[in-house]
Amino acid sequence: MIRRLNMLLQHEAASGVLLILCAATALLLDNSPLAFIYDALLATPVSVQVGALAIDKPLLLWINDGLMAVFFFLVGLEIKRELLEGQLSSWSAASLPLIAAIGGMAVPAAIYATLNWSDPVALSGWAIPAATDIAFALGVLALLGTRAPVALKVFLLALAVIDDVGAIIIIALFYTADLSVLSLSIGLAGLALLVMLNLRGETRIAPYILIGIVMWVCVLKSGVHATLAGVLIALTIPMRTGQKRKRVPLLRLEHALKPWVAFFIMPIFAFANAGVSLTGLSVADLLAPIPLGIALGLFIGKQIGVLGFAFAGVKLGLCALPRGLTWRHVYGAAILAGIGFTMSLFIGTLAFADVEHAAAVRIGVLSGSLLSALFGYMVLLTAPSASSPLRPPAATASPPAGANLPVQTRSAAGSANA
Repeated sequence: MIRRLNMLLQHEAASGVLLILCAATALLLDNSPLAFIYDALLATPVSVQVGALAIDKPLLLWINDGLMAVFFFLVGLEIKRELLEGQLSSWSAASLPLIAAIGGMAVPAAIYATLNWSDPVALSGWAIPAATDIAFALGVLALLGTRAPVALKVFLLALAVIDDVGAIIIIALFYTADLSVLSLSIGLAGLALLVMLNLRGETRIAPYILIGIVMWVCVLKSGVHATLAGVLIALTIPMRTGQKRKRVPLLRLEHALKPWVAFFIMPIFAFANAGVSLTGLSVADLLAPIPLGIALGLFIGKQIGVLGFAFAGVKLGLCALPRGLTWRHVYGAAILAGIGFTMSLFIGTLAFADVEHAAAVRIGVLSGSLLSALFGYMVLLTAPSASSPLRPPAATASPPAGANLPVQTRSAAGSANA
């Protein structure tokens, strides 16, 4: 029984399925006689105080500012690993997903902005459809099994990681409140201390975590969104140790955090943010500028942006389509990139604080993400499988699918930390 449960949890689609279940549970609760319990739970005040320093927030904001900081910490670890040794470590490997990701962020944002241009308040949500939910998108791809070539998984993962980098930059530049210079200065001092630990070759994890917690509190109090602290802390974690037999701190943390993020943090976030009352919902509500802009941005904008920019990049000679992929594969990945879900909901919480706008955001994100998941799955289901011949046989043996994807790898045991 335990063995079967472990196999189930290790399946790539497991976390995506759990996200759907938690979101569906939130929707059911918020549209049932138990809605008051759901609302009261999220509004429960939670306080932590040490001397004069106090953090007093409702449970919902502890989830969005606290637990999501851990999620972004993991994202930061993945970004650093990909930049140093993964699919983003060379231009030849990163060019196609980079160009596709730029289109995948720009076009959805433009569609939303066009529909909401006349409303300055609504316009602040322009970045909501620019995001991609990595776990959900890869979960849908995993349901295809061997029909999804390895090269497609690599492309979608790199695309989503770059998309996360874009989301982090957007949050830092456009969703920052009034700054507290003192708190921000202390937070930056903590970051400088973490960099010094890295440069001195410190590979113990505890000092980074302890200083990181102080830094998170300072960033939270500074007006900059606290999740950004998670990314900055992650970038200081050593990727190399200088000792061949010593485990790399970054990889140890990434391995330890992944199941907690996938099966605890993200499901809780989905449960806390997906609940929306459908009472009295009409077609006019669905076609209102905010939900329509988000849904069209995710479902249509991602397709146009990712596929269009990728196609233009290949035709202009800026990048190449990896062996093992067809344009139908890229089109399917472009649709799956429209699964914004948790990332779009998160940006929505930063853009709008009032209940009315929050409900519109949830309707748009859920409808756009659901359409993207269903249509993306159907398109890739009819695409050539990983074992299907994609090109006419040549005189010499062709490398396996994805074999020509240039991946620059280096030994984790370098001479210095990074």
